[in-house]
Amino acid sequence: MTSLQFPARPSDADRERALELLREGAAQGRLSQDTFLRRLELVLSAQHQSELELVTADLECRGKVQGLVLRMVGRASAFNLRVRRAWRTERLPKLLLPEPGPFPLLIGRSPGVGLRLNHETVSRNHAELRSEGKGWMLRDLGSTNGTCVNGRRLVGEVAVGPGDHIRFGQVDYVLTERQESTER
Repeated sequence: MTSLQFPARPSDADRERALELLREGAAQGRLSQDTFLRRLELVLSAQHQSELELVTADLECRGKVQGLVLRMVGRASAFNLRVRRAWRTERLPKLLLPEPGPFPLLIGRSPGVGLRLNHETVSRNHAELRSEGKGWMLRDLGSTNGTCVNGRRLVGEVAVGPGDHIRFGQVDYVLTERQESTER
């Protein structure tokens, strides 16, 4: 009589390794949330080691040479985007920071705001800019299309200064300071 060989069941350590690969893949943006959740179910319900291998086959760690090549290709691909962004930033209109004062500068489409932007993507009361100490703080006021600082969507309040790229809806500016005259 011959003994039957059954495929090995995955151990807890094998499942944990597969889950770690899934977490890393999701963190790196290689898996969408739906794909991550579906694969998570597959890992937890896997009956055989081969099922775990199938779920994580495209997420396995790459060799040093392959990883280096992929990073170089990624950087080369991003070069065009960086050049386009730098070219566009130089051509953006400048938004002059106001004189510091006790009241914030309201920005929006409403007639009563301090800086009126007449664009359909700007909310009536879009954002406020206020001086704090020697700097400036920018806060979104719950606008529909959001406020971005240097390409990142603003949540809460953030410190801003000269040279920052500010976007209210689809209206872009570069913050600048008033230049003090040295001549008398």
